[in-house]
Amino acid sequence: MPPTVILVRHAQALHNVEKDYSLHDPVLSELGRQQCAELKAHITPTILKDLDVGLIIVSPSIRTIETALLAFGDLIGKGVPIVAHAGWQGNSLSPCDTGTPLPTLTKLFPQIDFSTVDPLYPDKTSPAAAPIYGCTRPAILARGQAVLRDLRARPEKAVVVVSHSGFLRVGVTGRFFMNADFRVVEFLEGDGEGGGGVGLRLWEGMEAGGMGWSWDRVVPLGDGLPEEDGAVDGAAAEVVDGV
Repeated sequence: MPPTVILVRHAQALHNVEKDYSLHDPVLSELGRQQCAELKAHITPTILKDLDVGLIIVSPSIRTIETALLAFGDLIGKGVPIVAHAGWQGNSLSPCDTGTPLPTLTKLFPQIDFSTVDPLYPDKTSPAAAPIYGCTRPAILARGQAVLRDLRARPEKAVVVVSHSGFLRVGVTGRFFMNADFRVVEFLEGDGEGGGGVGLRLWEGMEAGGMGWSWDRVVPLGDGLPEEDGAVDGAAAEVVDGV
């Protein structure tokens, strides 16, 4: 049986404060760290108590890793493994969505398992990386389906994923995620309506996010994404990625 999945957007990071997308792989802001504490205080006695979480997956970005460590540290302390997965990284080509090289990350966060991260990371633009990690509609839709197929095959009963608003919205759920908000989803049987790919069912009461901080709006997967290669940065990153 496929796992129940808790999809989480990272808490506020420094680039979110001033919309400065030139910051490379930014850390959480002070407000972001407070948001993690609020998330932990809410989700631990309400959602986590009823779910047997056996794995935490994080985008290899610093802000997603910090969010996971702060909000789900109790699970990690109980032995739940935390692994990085390049498929859950952000969409845009801006510095804020360009990751830190793996050798540096492994030194900064020794508690994270980086062993299965695609060696291409953080490359998004080379001929090998662009079809997988580029910011085009075909690349992001394909990446969304790839990570969902991977999740659906997991043996755990429940999995936490900490990722980015834009990818969660246009690549995975069609839903907007504000900083440090989450939604719980189940996999639909088969490959979704009309064979259109892996489908998800939102838990009741999660329309505005588990924290109630997110917009109750639905957009088509791939909405607003370019069809062809081209850098997406600056103000465009906010539309394409919701960084």
